[in-house]
Amino acid sequence: LFAFLIGAGILAVSGFHPLEAYGAMLSGAFDSARHIGDFLEYAMVLCVCGLACVLGARVGIFNVGGEGQLLLGAIFAAQVGVWMDGQPRFLVIICAALAAMAVGGVYAFLPGVLKVKVKVNEVITTIMLNPTAAYLCQYLAKGPWKNANKNMVAATEQLGAQYWFGNVIPRSNLTSAVFAAAVMAFLVWYVMERTSVGYEMRITGENPRFAFFSGLRTDQIVLLSMVVSGAMCGLVGMFRVYGVEHLYRDSVSKDYYFEALMVAMIAQYKPVTVILLSLFFAVLKIGAQGMELIGIPSQIYLIIQTVIIFCMAAESGITRSLTAAHERRRAKRAAEERLKEELKHG
Repeated sequence: LFAFLIGAGILAVSGFHPLEAYGAMLSGAFDSARHIGDFLEYAMVLCVCGLACVLGARVGIFNVGGEGQLLLGAIFAAQVGVWMDGQPRFLVIICAALAAMAVGGVYAFLPGVLKVKVKVNEVITTIMLNPTAAYLCQYLAKGPWKNANKNMVAATEQLGAQYWFGNVIPRSNLTSAVFAAAVMAFLVWYVMERTSVGYEMRITGENPRFAFFSGLRTDQIVLLSMVVSGAMCGLVGMFRVYGVEHLYRDSVSKDYYFEALMVAMIAQYKPVTVILLSLFFAVLKIGAQGMELIGIPSQIYLIIQTVIIFCMAAESGITRSLTAAHERRRAKRAAEERLKEELKHG
């Protein structure tokens, strides 16, 4: 709410009417079936990547390398489709999904091993592995796996149309991958909130020493969580290729994982909250295009995002300040009541 108020102030200072701007934002997200489909597709990407981040955070490891895992999953899934062209659709899609999950999982396994075996900070290793993955994908897309079309500077060959995911809403980016994403979201929530595995993950993240001496195999739990997190990111890359792009190129991801990481942090790594906030930020992102139609820069969306991050960072301090002020008021009222009682009986 505070971020929207700040955004309204910036809009007013810039000469725009805040209510009109926010109305255009809502209209841009919901005024047509196509826009609704686009916002749901973007929410799907944020949701799955955000839940992948939650898996690592629950066991005390911070996977910042999801962008690289997504890119690798995308390019390997695309190339599997190229190599298996002519094979049955079901077989190709299964093999592409397995390839995307395998390469994403392996790429997340590397920093996970360094973390649990030699205590190397996973934030540093995963951040460093992101550009490594991006450069490797560029090399493959410009070199051995390059599209024969000379106009495609860095891209793989296009998938056969028979392998594309079907559109759920015509002329939108929403494809049948959304159903697989919904199943994944449900499974992550169920495992983390309703099973003993989720309880063991929580204990490992909150108190690894206690978990270890309780007999839990903490290293295996951390590594498994990291591998599943990477596999989910790789699968998102496969969804993008087979659903929207139909080949690998740099536009397969526009820092989607980092936006999902922000969503997970704001949601305090709670699965249901991640799902809801993914929908919220998708409305902002797609709705910002509606503001441009009435001459308002869509960058206001980025400003709102940034203010939300600041509010998130300051949340604990603000909460402590409000709590302390409330306690002071209670103490003051209690002192006044005691004084009144003493005067009454004195």
